Amino acid sequence: MKSTINNRTKETAVYSGKTTGIARKLSLFFVGAALLSSTSLFAQQQKTSSDSTLSPKFGIKGALNLTYLYDNDASDTKHLKAGWNAGVFAKLPITKGFSIQPEVLYSVKGAKESYDNFIQGSGEYRFNLGYIEVPVLAVVNLTPWFNIQAGGYAAYLTNANVKNVDNSGDIQGATDLKAGDFNRWDFGLAGGVGFDVENFTIGARYNYGLSHIGKSGNLAGDLTTNSKNAGLSIYVGFGF
Repeated sequence: MKSTINNRTKETAVYSGKTTGIARKLSLFFVGAALLSSTSLFAQQQKTSSDSTLSPKFGIKGALNLTYLYDNDASDTKHLKAGWNAGVFAKLPITKGFSIQPEVLYSVKGAKESYDNFIQGSGEYRFNLGYIEVPVLAVVNLTPWFNIQAGGYAAYLTNANVKNVDNSGDIQGATDLKAGDFNRWDFGLAGGVGFDVENFTIGARYNYGLSHIGKSGNLAGDLTTNSKNAGLSIYVGFGF
């Protein structure tokens, strides 16, 4: 199976290199913008019209995940796969315009890997990884309704599987891999932007994983080589 997965076309390598380059530029933009803004924009408010003072907010949120697995070698990047996340958040104001936002989410990540060979025909492998994820971000308000976020996350893998989807649409388990065959813990950086209208919030966030997802020396490690999680989340939420 390892030789099948590593048999990529040149076009896939070029596409993968572009995907990784764009992702890294986005992560640098989000983190850099937050650091540059934090020194001069603390005077901005983040209250709703019904609040007389700054007070903690708690809420629920959900998101569309567009994730992939990347390696330091751009040619080994695996393609975008749609997933989702959902959970709760708290927004804890430290001063005017600056808050700390911890969250607890269940997040479905992963990637897709195309193949085309004589033995199997054509199709794709789908890596499905479910995490309990805890992001903690600093939130800087540029205006009362617009903010920039930067921080990090820790995540614990609760479930995993790899599916083989052929060109006829038939789905079968590619392996007997389970969550225990992968590294349980994942850590990374996170950054994004948000728009707040009263208690309603919408935004986008990019996560850049720093941990290898596959254990070395077993099939999970062979399938994913040195891959790490990354991807974009587009979210909506409501605070109370």
